[in-house]
Amino acid sequence: MAKTSSIEKNKRREKLVKRFAAKRARLLALTYDDSISPEDQFAARLKLAEMPRNSAKIRVRNRCALTGRPRSVYRKFALSRIALRELASTGQIPGMVKSSW
Repeated sequence: MAKTSSIEKNKRREKLVKRFAAKRARLLALTYDDSISPEDQFAARLKLAEMPRNSAKIRVRNRCALTGRPRSVYRKFALSRIALRELASTGQIPGMVKSSW
């Protein structure tokens, strides 16, 4: 089980990303728009740099929904490999069976 503080910190980051997503997208579009002047592009980059760092999508960590484990998380299930194996062994994931060869 991961520390509660790290899980909560990640949740705060997710909220910030949602709040600033539209503004970040607009500023990024301005920075790559060749039809505007280079001064305006630079100004858009400065405004983007002034935004909170945790509002960037890349700062959000992919974590297990059950345990909060940050590594080896399957995107499809939002579960870590350990939690996925436990649920599959107890038959709680439909269609998933244990494999052996």
